[in-house]
Amino acid sequence: MEAEARLRELLRVLPGWFAENRRDLPWRQDREPYHIWLSEIMLQQTRVEAVKGYYARFLAAVPTIPDLAAADPELLHKLWEGLGYYSRVRNLQKAAQVILAEHGGQFPRDWAAVRQLPGIGDYTAGAVCSICFDLPTPAVDGNVLRVLARLNADRRCVDEPRVKKAIQAQLAACYPPQGAGTLTQALMELGATVCLPNGAPRCQHCPATAFCAAGQGGSWQNYPVRAEKRPRRREALTVFVFACRGALALRKRKNSGLLAGLWEFPNLPGHLEPQQALDLAAHWGLRPRGLEKSLERSHIFTHVQWDMRCYYIPCGCRAEGFIWAEEAELDRGYALPTAFRMFREP
Repeated sequence: MEAEARLRELLRVLPGWFAENRRDLPWRQDREPYHIWLSEIMLQQTRVEAVKGYYARFLAAVPTIPDLAAADPELLHKLWEGLGYYSRVRNLQKAAQVILAEHGGQFPRDWAAVRQLPGIGDYTAGAVCSICFDLPTPAVDGNVLRVLARLNADRRCVDEPRVKKAIQAQLAACYPPQGAGTLTQALMELGATVCLPNGAPRCQHCPATAFCAAGQGGSWQNYPVRAEKRPRRREALTVFVFACRGALALRKRKNSGLLAGLWEFPNLPGHLEPQQALDLAAHWGLRPRGLEKSLERSHIFTHVQWDMRCYYIPCGCRAEGFIWAEEAELDRGYALPTAFRMFREP
């Protein structure tokens, strides 16, 4: 069977398979563009199970696009706390503001206009337009690339933009005039639950078993072909948890770069020794009362790993230069990224 014939056959059998095997997910309860858009942004680089609670809390606090456009950025950061990739929520708000200013508050209904919104790439535009408006605009992510690479034993490197665009065009050419939203979700579902990224695929549950080239050839582990990953850069940091009269010292990060605009525990590059840490606390006017304990932890971002040494230092003075937040305030009003939150309750 030729590659196009395999693809057309997959698209033919997918809707029936999806009807019987689809997961009951919160964002599948309707086709409201705001809901689908929000879920797709949250699901980038994040597991489905982790997103469910965030999705419900976010919509409860920010139920409409106008609410999103007008929301306090600190509230949005707090709602996003722990999800990571915080630029996603900042772009959500920017896009909502564009929708109000340029589209009369209505989510645009064509791919090109959706693609121009801040934070929306080809995949998200395709997902929203197909799921919400039934347009023949495929959403090609890692799950879909893996399914199609195995389907046709495709040796092209899926990390190359030209290859991804070629697969997207091939899929678009085979999409039928109706039912695009179902096919988009079905392809995602097949990659997420059957044609798995880690470990053996569940081929016995796949609707493409009879015509999948890699499955029939027993070569699924060879696909998709990926580019060799560059090693992550590693950075050493010393982190301080300064406590004074029931409050902890915080600082706000600058508005650009990694974790831009979020709150952090004071920190500096390199690993200080205990006495150096106490001397620095004294220099900052905190009147340190000794070293309570220290911990070492690592946190991995996409391109960098932080190797952190954290010192817990009780202090006699709430020195200037920091924001001093009590426990209840930390829970309510300050978005503390996971890289620092892990030191709050070690």
